[in-house]
Amino acid sequence: MNYPESVQYLYSLGRELEAPAHARTMKFDLANISALAARTGNPQNRFRSVHIAGTNGKGSTAAMIESILRGAGYRTGLFTSPHLERINERIRVAGSEISDEEFAAAFSRLRGLVEEMIGSGKLTSHPSFFECITAMAFDYFARANVEVAVFEVGMGGRFDATNIVVPEVSVITQIAFDHEAFLGHAIEQIAGEKAGIIKAGVPVVSAAADPLADEVIRRRAAELSSPLIEIDVDYRVKLNESDVRGSHVHVSGARDDFSVSLEVPLPGEFQVRNAVTAIAAARVLASRGFKLPPEHIAKGIAAVRWPGRLEQISENPTVFLDGSHNPAGARELAEFLDENFAGRRILLVFGAVRDKSVDEIAELLFPRAASVFLTAPKNSRALSAEALAEITHGMAATTRIVPDPSAALQMAISDAAPSDVVIVTGSLYLVGTLRAWWNSRQPSAAAIST
Repeated sequence: MNYPESVQYLYSLGRELEAPAHARTMKFDLANISALAARTGNPQNRFRSVHIAGTNGKGSTAAMIESILRGAGYRTGLFTSPHLERINERIRVAGSEISDEEFAAAFSRLRGLVEEMIGSGKLTSHPSFFECITAMAFDYFARANVEVAVFEVGMGGRFDATNIVVPEVSVITQIAFDHEAFLGHAIEQIAGEKAGIIKAGVPVVSAAADPLADEVIRRRAAELSSPLIEIDVDYRVKLNESDVRGSHVHVSGARDDFSVSLEVPLPGEFQVRNAVTAIAAARVLASRGFKLPPEHIAKGIAAVRWPGRLEQISENPTVFLDGSHNPAGARELAEFLDENFAGRRILLVFGAVRDKSVDEIAELLFPRAASVFLTAPKNSRALSAEALAEITHGMAATTRIVPDPSAALQMAISDAAPSDVVIVTGSLYLVGTLRAWWNSRQPSAAAIST
């Protein structure tokens, strides 16, 4: 198959999660991915790895850890989800996305194996979208001779397709409510799914930030004799400066003499927590033979880029793209706005998908906006702008329904004064759609931060 055919085929496998809960037939276990990996010689064991789960912050933390390792001279792989603009973003080697040709080749190899294994009865069902692209990443990283790969969990952890890796360190970022239909409706249940990535004897770094989640992770780490590093216990942080350009912080060990001052270039004080989590993971890697002195850790974090998370794309008016798609993320965005733009007029371009807590997100963000432009991301799971208007009725001072996302952003910018702030948020799919549209325009209007 060529590249467009490969992408189209993969997307056709992703429809299961869009079905109503009572109609889903997908089984959540590791049988398919384990069978695929075994058939290809377990490529995930041919390089060292880092495994990251969590509700929010896992993508940024993965990017920081990969940047640290790459900056120290290691040949890295990075596997993340979802993508913003192109599916290739999910699989990277040495900082570069997999090419269209390599993507098509990896998919063609996988499809041939899947057909063979279904025919022989070694697979009882076709692997899902995420199982396929995870298997492709394992294969591609091994063929590309990466030394260490950083894997971000897609959803949950215990039954996530990435969970057949045996990493050097397991990392759990902030835990909050999201994907409750799949992971459970209590923090303890969600934490249990995330803690499913902990492996026997493998160190685990936790930034869970919830007492109930902390207890679940401590118990699981103890059961598996996995050394536990809790960033709120084992590290001290002094925030020297924070604004829309990022933060300057000093991080020191609470139990040892570790100390480093660094720049966190991703805006939002919550990114400081992600940076401390990445530092803790890097120090575990250093204890396991990686050459990662403090200066390399600081340089790696300072060099990180992670689009779509409080990404500023324009000035006068200031325009940010931020994929806050759950209440915890919306709370972080609200704090960022309060800290940096108090007294400034805020216009919100908002779109969401069906399985999100839209009412909770809107309650946090809409009262801060002078005007909200309701739209719909280019995704089959998107809520229509009209449906959003019904759900969020009365939450905003002024609401406009603009179904086309690019038209909604254009209208918001047209209505904004040079000193105003325009925020695109509610869904990473909306952010990806508008980021692609923005960057497709004339060079003079291209993003100022990529």
